[in-house]
Amino acid sequence: MSDVEDNQQNEEVQQVIEEAKTDNINDAIKSVIKVSQAVNGLVKGLNEVCKCLDRKEAVLCVLADNCDDPKYKKLITALAKANNIPLIEMESRDDLGEWLGLCKYDAEGNARKVRGASSIAIKDYGEETEALSFVQNYIKENNL
Repeated sequence: MSDVEDNQQNEEVQQVIEEAKTDNINDAIKSVIKVSQAVNGLVKGLNEVCKCLDRKEAVLCVLADNCDDPKYKKLITALAKANNIPLIEMESRDDLGEWLGLCKYDAEGNARKVRGASSIAIKDYGEETEALSFVQNYIKENNL
């Protein structure tokens, strides 16, 4: 019976992922981050992201516009550009932190105590989704 229950849960998770329609880059990035995090293909934080970019393991890098330190932004941008890794800039580091799960949730499901994340690198996308194809098209269109 546990195999049947596991299959039902996997089907439900797949349906939720498929139902998430993407019409802008923020929703698409959020979905790609969730799938990538599920398959352990995501790194966060300055040290890990720099290592990943330097070793050319990353397939995509996401950087927050409102970083505290301009040197941080300059370093990540230079590493991504030097290694031909696409770099997408987001508005808020709090949004990135919330998408990564660096927050607490209250009883209503609202995010509280959100910790920001200034940069993340995706090493493995996981499975092919509509959001992933949207992000890849966005990268091609904007020559990132």
